[in-house]
Amino acid sequence: MSTLLVTHHDCIEHDPGEFHPEHPDRLRGILRLLEAEDFMLLHRDEAPHATHAQLLRVHPLSYIEEILAKVPHDGHHSIDGDTYMSPYTGEAALRSAGGACAAVDAVARGEVRNAFVAGRPPGHHAERSQAMGFCFFNNVAVAAYHAREVHGLQRVAVMDFDVHHGNGTQHIFWDDPDAMYCSTHQEGTFPYTGLREETGAHNNIVNCPLPAGAKGDLFREAMENDVLPALRAFKPDILFISAGFDAHARDPMAHLRFNVADFVWATDELLKVADECCQGRLVSVLEGGYDVVALSASVAAHVRRLMGI
Repeated sequence: MSTLLVTHHDCIEHDPGEFHPEHPDRLRGILRLLEAEDFMLLHRDEAPHATHAQLLRVHPLSYIEEILAKVPHDGHHSIDGDTYMSPYTGEAALRSAGGACAAVDAVARGEVRNAFVAGRPPGHHAERSQAMGFCFFNNVAVAAYHAREVHGLQRVAVMDFDVHHGNGTQHIFWDDPDAMYCSTHQEGTFPYTGLREETGAHNNIVNCPLPAGAKGDLFREAMENDVLPALRAFKPDILFISAGFDAHARDPMAHLRFNVADFVWATDELLKVADECCQGRLVSVLEGGYDVVALSASVAAHVRRLMGI
């Protein structure tokens, strides 16, 4: 079976401002590389809007309505000093969450082996009732609870290798014994969460903070010693990746020193877990990555591995 790419042009139209790092060229660069000959066999689908029913499994109605009501008719609206809206932000945020759910549908039905969701804005910093860190709806959590509610995939797991800790996903999963969140991230940087001692109400959170300047060897060590054993012991019914590529050495937003080969290795290891535990069911959802060249190359390599090439 093949790999599915889910995206939508509306996700390019979200524009947080001329000098904002989470800019539309991030997605343009990715999609340009994914037009190469290597990706001819990649299945492609447009991301639908997330429904209120899908969002309500994670976010309260008052929050959903508040976020959509704040979308400006022109110009920009700031949620905080990092998180800005433009007229297409509501459409883009709904497509990002809806695309993740559509990817789950295709994987759960056996139509494809796995999927990559190329959406923006990202989602892993969004808590149940708080937008932050460029994020409005928690796309991967919405998709995880969609997998449970619609497809009966009760045990859901997320591995997050973004350079920033996914405080939102951790917050949402904290009290859920059938949801696991694992993260490698740079310690002591935004959002200043993700300490090793943060283990969840049911020992269902695994945090592996890495020191500034860490290279791929420390990342691989954390994966081999902590993340991969925890995922195998948890035995998820579906595995998600919060695929942020801002731990790359070229990225301006933090100070880890990974390279493309490190992301390829991690992808291969997570595919092995999916094959062993959940019949290969894996959905990867784009998070951060702010150097367009490094981001695009990393995503292309990640998708090649999802495709098995």
